[in-house]
Amino acid sequence: MAVVAISLFALLGSGCEPQPKATQARISLTADIHGRLVPCGCFTGQLGGMTRIHTFLEHNARPNEIRVDAGDALQGTDDFEVMEYKRILEAFQMMNFSALNVGAREAELSATQLREITGETGAPLISANLYDSATEASVLPTHKAMEIDGKKVIIAGILHPDSAKDMTLGEGLRLAPPDLILKELLPGLRKQCDLLVLLAFADEDNLRKLAEQFFEVDFLLGGDVSQPSGNTRLVNQSHVFYVHNESRTVGLIDFTMTGATKDARPSLTIDSSRPELMYDTIPEAQEVVGLAESYRDMIRRTKLEIDTPENLQQGNVPGIRPPARYVGTQSCMGCHQEEYAIWKDSGHAHAWKSLKYKNADADPNCIGCHSVGFGTVSGYRREFKHEKLIDVGCESCHGPGSQHVAERSSGGPVRHKFRPLAEGDCRSCHYGEFSRPFVWDEFWPQIAHGKKKDPQ
Repeated sequence: MAVVAISLFALLGSGCEPQPKATQARISLTADIHGRLVPCGCFTGQLGGMTRIHTFLEHNARPNEIRVDAGDALQGTDDFEVMEYKRILEAFQMMNFSALNVGAREAELSATQLREITGETGAPLISANLYDSATEASVLPTHKAMEIDGKKVIIAGILHPDSAKDMTLGEGLRLAPPDLILKELLPGLRKQCDLLVLLAFADEDNLRKLAEQFFEVDFLLGGDVSQPSGNTRLVNQSHVFYVHNESRTVGLIDFTMTGATKDARPSLTIDSSRPELMYDTIPEAQEVVGLAESYRDMIRRTKLEIDTPENLQQGNVPGIRPPARYVGTQSCMGCHQEEYAIWKDSGHAHAWKSLKYKNADADPNCIGCHSVGFGTVSGYRREFKHEKLIDVGCESCHGPGSQHVAERSSGGPVRHKFRPLAEGDCRSCHYGEFSRPFVWDEFWPQIAHGKKKDPQ
């Protein structure tokens, strides 16, 4: 009887031992947003835009979801691009992103700008290896912490120098070697959390090297890559995954975590992992559309650096004036009536109208490919509004025509010659999301001209 009692007690005791709790969770990853609050709208069928990312994430939300961005949400460092970036950060916060890593483009901002933007927006920007060159203090938090299902998650971020080698580091910034920083940072973070995620703006090769070097990381997520990964790949003890493509792709990793303690890392099972394309069938979230409208209304009321002609002369040889200035398509009509008629019937002649329809006619991101010479001293300026040098005119392709017009009008010899044009000239605007797939042999016949000998 005693033996039975002891055995029964042992059996009951073993049955009362707590079983490891399993947590099902999801990581939603973006990278390379590249300023795309909304798809540009130049034609139908365009993919991408944070407007669609918002809708997609809301329709596919999961409990215990970790939303992160690996970097390069910023398009550039001009004043209007920074204004747009602040709206992008607002969009991330609308979508409850927990951490936003600094990519190569963000690192072109100055230390002061990064601090001001973070303070103004409250966005969860992070970077473990971006330092103030004067004080040697971290410019941003090295990591962010959150909880899922009672488990602590820490998300750290780094920018790999190889991904920033073609960029100019912002004023007051120093980029420290990530391996030295992570060697000091990761062991301590590992002890503080159940799940450790590292966002690394790095290419595929450097992502692999980081995973091989640091065993502490559970998920290593990247963005400076040639194409999204089809699924996660286990390297050392890290599950490596990455996305890119200018807001057109969201990466999803569904996983189950069991047995996580502060003394032992969790057992992770990847249930599924995949990139999802943001197709045009996904409705655009009006909350984010509103942010884009707010940005465009603001820049319409704001004097920008590009509005001052003196700022456009930077890079010119001192004392040397361009030989020709932009004069407008109407100046070509008198001598080139047949070519003008072909142009008038083309989409180029109505390019400005499409900007006005989208309320984008004051947006420097768009104006360049819908006007004549924008961004040059004699070209279109925003103060002109719709009065002159609008649409894609003759000089948009052939270059400034004042010298050619003057020589023709004088009746003397015409010495000025326009440079030859080729497919590459068209691709300066007709590329990526700004054009349907560009096929020269199909596009050129629609505007073909210039075969007749010019009148003398």
